[in-house]
Amino acid sequence: MTKLRNRVGNQACRSLGAAVSQDSTRIMRSQARFWVDFIDKKLYDTGRRTWTTTGEDQLTAKKEFIEILKVLEEQLGDKPFFGGESLGAVDVSLIGYYCWFYSFETLGNFSIGAECPKIIEWAERCSNKESVSKSLPDSKKVFGFVQELRKKSGLE
Repeated sequence: MTKLRNRVGNQACRSLGAAVSQDSTRIMRSQARFWVDFIDKKLYDTGRRTWTTTGEDQLTAKKEFIEILKVLEEQLGDKPFFGGESLGAVDVSLIGYYCWFYSFETLGNFSIGAECPKIIEWAERCSNKESVSKSLPDSKKVFGFVQELRKKSGLE
């Protein structure tokens, strides 16, 4: 009877362990989806307004953009990547904006590095990965593209 009880108890513990592991994975995925959605909904529009507006609207956009990056810095914490020790969904979602940072800074007249150094350090770590560096366009080419868009829009 004792052997049976131990066997059943061990099986229950293993099942509980698997359930906890699955719950942790679901929670991590859910959090990642939240941050990917946050980046998609907040960063794109705000970043765009740093180079499509002027005056008070541009100042507001710059402030909001930096605030969004600071929230992301808090989420990053001391981890090398948002996914922990390796790239995850949040990293992949955010790194695409890195090649736009030069345009945002130049046309918006502000420094992301001065305000959010952890984000720049994170982006450079990501860029050291061959898969990332080969995928991102050159920031100067993006800047040229943005200048063309500004000309077509009558902003220059």
